[in-house]
Amino acid sequence: MSSVLDQQSAPPAGSPHTSPPRRRTRLLALPEARWALASLALFLLALPVHLLDGPGWLRGALFAATYVTGGWEPGWEGLKALRGKTLDVDLLMVVAALGAAAIGQVLDGALLIVIFATSGALEAVAAARTADSVRGLLDLAPTTATRLLPDGSEETVDTEQLVVGDMILVRPGERVGADGQVVDGASDVDQATITGEPLPMAKQIGDEVFAGTVNGTGALRVRVDRDPSDSVIARIVKMVETASETKAPTQLFIEKIEQRYSIGMVITTLAVFGIPLAFGDTLDAALLRAMTFMIVASPCAVVLSTMPPLLSAVANAGRRGVLAKSAVVMERLGQIDTVALDKTGTLTEGTPYVTDLRPLPGSGLDDSALLALAASAEHPSEHPLARAITAAARDRGLTLADASDFTSTPGQGVTATVDGRTVTVGARLHPDTPHHTTVSELEEAGRTAVTVLSGGAPVGVLGIADRLRPDAAATVAALKRLTGRAPVLLTGDNERAAAHLAAEVGITEVRAGLLPQDKAAIVQEWQAQGREVLVVGDGVNDAPALAVAHSSIAMGRTGSDLALETADAVVVRDELATIPSVVQLSRKARRLVIQNLAIAGTFIAALVAWDLIGTLPLPLGVAGHEGSTVIVGLNGLRLLREAAWPRLTEDTP
Repeated sequence: MSSVLDQQSAPPAGSPHTSPPRRRTRLLALPEARWALASLALFLLALPVHLLDGPGWLRGALFAATYVTGGWEPGWEGLKALRGKTLDVDLLMVVAALGAAAIGQVLDGALLIVIFATSGALEAVAAARTADSVRGLLDLAPTTATRLLPDGSEETVDTEQLVVGDMILVRPGERVGADGQVVDGASDVDQATITGEPLPMAKQIGDEVFAGTVNGTGALRVRVDRDPSDSVIARIVKMVETASETKAPTQLFIEKIEQRYSIGMVITTLAVFGIPLAFGDTLDAALLRAMTFMIVASPCAVVLSTMPPLLSAVANAGRRGVLAKSAVVMERLGQIDTVALDKTGTLTEGTPYVTDLRPLPGSGLDDSALLALAASAEHPSEHPLARAITAAARDRGLTLADASDFTSTPGQGVTATVDGRTVTVGARLHPDTPHHTTVSELEEAGRTAVTVLSGGAPVGVLGIADRLRPDAAATVAALKRLTGRAPVLLTGDNERAAAHLAAEVGITEVRAGLLPQDKAAIVQEWQAQGREVLVVGDGVNDAPALAVAHSSIAMGRTGSDLALETADAVVVRDELATIPSVVQLSRKARRLVIQNLAIAGTFIAALVAWDLIGTLPLPLGVAGHEGSTVIVGLNGLRLLREAAWPRLTEDTP
């Protein structure tokens, strides 16, 4: 049973214990973004000049600038890859664009350059934002701590100088400077960043505390048990960084065959040019045939086969409050076959509320009178449990009495004088007390039991719990139908509370009492077995699991900065029901990609065969190439329709 404590002291502004401001890389700070924006701007200037048949020199200058600003970087990277005996699609696209320009298709080539430059810039921005968030996490742990010396004096030192065995003092409102054990004092500590527990935990002598967690109203003396470089918060940073660096590069379907396709296209283009030339064909005719082949065989339609369906799905999901960070993310969401859900802030709202009012026999109180008495005593406090009690009283329209002589004792609760009576809220009943069974019943049901005493005698018990999201059960059922197995609950909360909530929403497998590294290890174990895991979470403690998972989604309103940046997608309005819907939408997009690849492949095969066997007129080749591009593009745009968004129903496949 948790006790209700006094208001936590806020750390002074600018102290090393305040939460860090959110770091954010500016878009224009990245060279990839600057070049891409310049290329796009120049293309938009060149387009009306081209369409209005403006001066040739102006068109040439604008298009040349577009090619240079957007194409030099992927071209340079492609050349470096070529030096390493690798031919990538970036270089192929630059060559195709130059080839298009060489035979008069300047506009098509410029558009291709702009598309590739923009794609590269978006990838660079996403990588930079994730790195910002990981670096910002380091600031959760304070930079200084108060070390106690053997003679009883104090000194302020950098936390990096702490060693195992040092004694530190953690004052009210400060962040704990290192992982360790409480050797003196009592307080409640908000450790949601580490364990995800919704309420501050009472800490007494012998309890463990973690670096970066926030102390409540009591002073604590802590013996350092881990080197600062090995603290839980430091390990979270290392795990997220390592996962970001070592996670296999995600690729769209077409990119998986780009190497072979690129090599084959280059070899064939050279053959189409060289063989006729060797047998007496003119240079102009051989070059025209080779350039025609390059145009009809270039993978523009194949690339567009993949991107429009996925980007349309991204746009549709965005309108519904799900922000997928890239087309790759949208593709991968449809592959998942296992779902791991966090508890606090994900399946629940992360805010405690009063669930039960149990006046004790002989107290003479009804439900409203018990709640009003407790709320009157708690009103001066800002503890989360106190806020839940006073909010419940306000919701019922109860009038609160004035409280005086308010005091708070860490680990015991609050005491105040209400209408001449001494009222204590949060005291623990002795196991031999006749009414102790009421407390046990509430705790067995996954509630936090808060006892109310008046004049030293127990008069009632309040049950407090985290509020379950209204769509949690339906979401769990839909995810089970989609993947063929029930989601698993991964939580740092206690076993009893986790099991009770799991039963409410239909989850049968529960892993409770987990630290961040435990969650990540479980996800990695599943993926080593061949599963494609989707992790849904909201906190810093979820970040390592979000980073290593095949796909990951963070809750937007309650999510920490690190979770929001680490996850592949964000549910902006915390609507759980959108998660199975976006998975279905991803699967629709993947089906359209396959359809488009079949269409594009058929067109390319027919046009290439015509060019190799007969004589394909260049205008007809361009028309066929552009026609296939338009067809697959329009087919992919079907997912922009409102009707394309799957509804969460009992028939969700």
